[in-house]
Amino acid sequence: QVQLVESGGGLVQAGGSLRLSCAASGRPFSAYAVGWFRQVPGMEREFVARISRAGSNTYYADSVKGRFTISRDNAKNTVYLQMNSLEPEDTAVYYCAAGRVSYSNDVRSYDYWGQGTRVTVSS
Repeated sequence: QVQLVESGGGLVQAGGSLRLSCAASGRPFSAYAVGWFRQVPGMEREFVARISRAGSNTYYADSVKGRFTISRDNAKNTVYLQMNSLEPEDTAVYYCAAGRVSYSNDVRSYDYWGQGTRVTVSS
């Protein structure tokens, strides 16, 4: 079992930055790939970014590529999502998720989820 807790969300103006954190406890975090997803009311949860177990491989949704950066520190059991040049369209609840399946953008590939952190970008 892995427990995930997101933090770092908040209100920011368009063009600003936020850094989200996903802290893990339980089983060794380095055994899991981690993804960030986001969701707005009435919409399906959307893939944002993912990172491999060792952090050597990352992948981004086209909508965030060049603006967001995912990274991890396995010694601290934490994954980060640095979000720059934020746009109102980035407003959502952001979730981190962990799974043993690598290289997947599908929510069904992830076994453990955090409770989410809200990001609001004002125009």
